[in-house]
Amino acid sequence: MMGEAIGRDERTTSVENGSYRWAYLVLSFGLLLSTAYRGFFLDQQSWDLLALVVLGGVITTTYQGTHRVLTRRWALVSLGALVGAVLLGVILVAVLR
Repeated sequence: MMGEAIGRDERTTSVENGSYRWAYLVLSFGLLLSTAYRGFFLDQQSWDLLALVVLGGVITTTYQGTHRVLTRRWALVSLGALVGAVLLGVILVAVLR
């Protein structure tokens, strides 16, 4: 009896999901770098690119939240990052005025 080749298994799915994670990170940080370059060196507004980065984060957070995989530690780290970003924004606005 000849065994049939298995086209997809858990390992395949895991590797695919890992590749999607890396692609998402490259795109998100690439957009952030492009936004920073446009803002600091070309003196252009890049809210559209920044909105794409934020929207990507909102979508992943919403999806994970609806599937109840977010932890208390995640919430604390996110809150700390948000507070740090707001403080950095306030400092930058005060310095650039």
